[in-house]
Amino acid sequence: MKRSFVACIAGLLTWIVVVTVINRVLRLTLSGYTAAEQTLVFTLLMKWARLLMAIATSLAAGAVTRWVSPTGRWAPWIVGGVVLAMFLPVHISIWSRFPVWYHLSFLLTIVPGVLAGALLVRRAKRSVAQYAD
Repeated sequence: MKRSFVACIAGLLTWIVVVTVINRVLRLTLSGYTAAEQTLVFTLLMKWARLLMAIATSLAAGAVTRWVSPTGRWAPWIVGGVVLAMFLPVHISIWSRFPVWYHLSFLLTIVPGVLAGALLVRRAKRSVAQYAD
């Protein structure tokens, strides 16, 4: 139980750290991105970059969650649910500023992304164990 709790905290912290790092990279590499963040007027490329950032971040959070608690069945679900719960009100408040496909792509990939990250760690551990025999 303690390990699952720590795994959830680690997964959420991973989400925050990874999204921060990737967002800084976007600011440095995409012309006009920093200004667009202030007004929420993103180009199509910027929107796709932000969606890919969220997916990569969710995968990383799920992987760390599973790594910390390999047997914690519910930990990845909790991490995904908490992240979704944090962003749902935000997306509702800015609903009119983005196309529906953007909101749905973001919101509907959070939990599956975290679960997929957790599954990747489980599969990787199985593969390593299989080759070690």
